[in-house]
Amino acid sequence: MAADPLGWWRRQSLRFRLTTVSTAVLALALALSAYVFVGVLGRALMRTIDDEVYQRAREVSALSDAGRLPDPVVSVDNTIVQVIGPDGRIVDATPNTDRLVPLLGARERAEAVRSGSARFLDGRPYAIPGPLRVRALSGDHGVTVIAARSFAEVEGGLTTTGHVLLVGMPLLLALLAGASWLVIGRTLRPIALLRRGAAEISGTARSRRLPVPEARDEVHSLATTLNDMLGRLEDADARQRALVSDAAHELRSPLASIRLQLEVALSHPEGQDWKETAEGVLEDTLRLSRLAEDLLALARLDEGRPGRREPVDLAALARGTAERYGLALDAASPAVVLGDGLDLRRVLTNLVDNALRHAASAVSVAVRTDRGTAELTVADDGPGIPAEDRERVFDRFTRLDSARSRDDGGAGLGLAIVRTTVEAHGGTVHLEDAAPGLRAVVRLPLADRPTHHA
Repeated sequence: MAADPLGWWRRQSLRFRLTTVSTAVLALALALSAYVFVGVLGRALMRTIDDEVYQRAREVSALSDAGRLPDPVVSVDNTIVQVIGPDGRIVDATPNTDRLVPLLGARERAEAVRSGSARFLDGRPYAIPGPLRVRALSGDHGVTVIAARSFAEVEGGLTTTGHVLLVGMPLLLALLAGASWLVIGRTLRPIALLRRGAAEISGTARSRRLPVPEARDEVHSLATTLNDMLGRLEDADARQRALVSDAAHELRSPLASIRLQLEVALSHPEGQDWKETAEGVLEDTLRLSRLAEDLLALARLDEGRPGRREPVDLAALARGTAERYGLALDAASPAVVLGDGLDLRRVLTNLVDNALRHAASAVSVAVRTDRGTAELTVADDGPGIPAEDRERVFDRFTRLDSARSRDDGGAGLGLAIVRTTVEAHGGTVHLEDAAPGLRAVVRLPLADRPTHHA
């Protein structure tokens, strides 16, 4: 099976990949920079030589035109000069060149004068090592001045520079690769600490958090976000454990009652009223059934499984509930909201049951609309709830005192289901003083307004 180079690359550590990529990019940049540097340096040196050759050729041509040309021509900076007469013979030259053979033939001289630019010339045929840069200028009376200078020193300097770069670049790359390896490793150290901290967190750990680096960078933001997530998970776990504990406690009482009634009936069957026993067991069974239904409803809402979203007339829903309980209803017009009819009916039923359980003589239900919001209120004239406890009663398995205890018919889940359901429909619920009694107020957005699901 053929090896997969990409697979091998993906299996390497992030530190290795970042160091390799940064080193490769740096090597490419250095190679390109070295190439450009040598090229620019070579052109700059060649331009300098060309300018010096041109200046020397102009000086000699001016001296020739003025008839003051010395013999031999003085050599300046090892510049070679030949003065060619109209007949093509050398009439004057510097001591460092041949006085018999011109550097450029007649055709080359004419072309060099016409182009007005310097050119390369092999100096070996003239016993001059290396190439030459040659320039030709025309003077008066058919005289041509040829000036040249050796390019060997420049070639040698460029070659030396190339060798230095060729040897120094790998050393520089190795140094920078090592520095990158250390810097990237130090940069990734907070991530390694996060991984180690995450590995130490177990399912039984409590209040564990990941280490947060001091630097205000992306890793700091990641650690903070992860710690916030762990906090939310801990809160959810705590609520789940509390729910399981409270549910077990609530289930134990009716189960113990059923067991006790059956044990007594079986121990004394001859004197037992089996109908009374069956009624007692049925009552506890219904209580278990209600508790199971409430727990299932809370579980569905906690999991965020949305119910049906369809238009529901809250006024019609309240009217049906009021008729079933024989209550008075104040609902002048329809109040259509978007939601699950069964869930909203459970909200209304729980509120009415709670009000009936604690009312002294009367319970009232009202529905009205105001500024795109449907408002449902259920009021009773009972003992009410102190203001400081009106939020706490929405917690699960919360019962305040004997006036609103489990013996009165609740397990402390009714109002918790109400708030969770209402918030899932984008609404709010709160309790307020009815003077006397208590009023539950539910507000839901009307169907023609956008909803925000919790």
